[in-house]
Amino acid sequence: MKQSADVVIIGGGVIGCSLLYNLAQLGTTNALLLEMDVLASGSTGRSQAICRMHYSNPVTASMAWESVKIFANFGDAVGGASGFVKTGYLVVVEGIERAGLEKNVAMQQELNISTSQITAADLRDLAPMVSVSETEVLAWEPESGYADPYLVTTSYASQARGLGAEVVQRNPALGIEVTGNRVRAVLTQDGRVETDTVVMAAGPWSKREMAKVGVDLPLIPVRHQVASLTRPVEHLPEHPTVGDIAQSFSFRPDGSSMTLMGFGDDEEVDLDTYNQGVDMTGVAEAMSKLARRIPAMSDCYFRGGWSGLFTTTPDWHPILDRVPGIEGLYCAVGFSGHGFKLAPMIGKTMAELIVHGQANSVDISPLRYSRFAEGDLMESSYRYRVLA
Repeated sequence: MKQSADVVIIGGGVIGCSLLYNLAQLGTTNALLLEMDVLASGSTGRSQAICRMHYSNPVTASMAWESVKIFANFGDAVGGASGFVKTGYLVVVEGIERAGLEKNVAMQQELNISTSQITAADLRDLAPMVSVSETEVLAWEPESGYADPYLVTTSYASQARGLGAEVVQRNPALGIEVTGNRVRAVLTQDGRVETDTVVMAAGPWSKREMAKVGVDLPLIPVRHQVASLTRPVEHLPEHPTVGDIAQSFSFRPDGSSMTLMGFGDDEEVDLDTYNQGVDMTGVAEAMSKLARRIPAMSDCYFRGGWSGLFTTTPDWHPILDRVPGIEGLYCAVGFSGHGFKLAPMIGKTMAELIVHGQANSVDISPLRYSRFAEGDLMESSYRYRVLA
């Protein structure tokens, strides 16, 4: 392991690995990533990995749109594989939320995002297996889909290593050494690493680690459940990815014969003791919702599931910024269920911020650390906050 580095990244999920690669692309190759377990073993590996652009704010919509382009062309854009599958993405809201959907679609179209509002009649041509009522309001993204979180993370790490960066697994950061309000080193079980720049990207563990240097991040981990279902392929060979805001859950195909369904309330949990399985009563309720949306799925059956963590902020948007008061300390935290789909552009913009002093690809200032104290929080058009 390096004894000194220009940048040390704490956290080996998709965010940390994307950042490591993008730093190397900008010439910062003397960088080190520390992961306490193995790559993608935290929230990344438990992600539903949906890639869509439907957001209520230009900054996240833009980052998602540029990220989808990278996922879809990952071999040329980065190297390695992303496992991206284009399925199309359908947003379904109740009629009372029509204004929010129309506002979002108009904003996204101004950003040249491939999206449009569609009717139930349009849907019968695009995805006839999906059932909607005449009172529900719909939007369609033809370029969206899903990817493989493990492949994306390890591909970023591999490409970064090829450019000279170092990845060290099963070696947790034990603390950040700060003197005179400036980063000096990172302490690990394998020794001290001198550095003047540290990026905290440890997902739900970030709050605990930052508290060691007196920084109180406004992060709350909530449990999110994912169920794997075998679908009746003889009747339902395919279906799109769906953000079912009307029923407060989401689902996507998983390969040629499976469907992944994300569901559950925003349950605040303890990092060390939360239930990593699924609640069967919740599975049954979500399967009923799924059968209402795609009637052919009434013949599906449950194969298993897991729970991961959304690391939420007060406005369910990430913090991408320098940490005030400690020179050389940055954070990329609080992704609130958005992290995977934004990861390519999070890595790129954070690398630009560190190397050039500001992000040039997308203006990430709305995601600044100080917005909570300023009362300038991000807003959502919907009550379903993960679609903020």
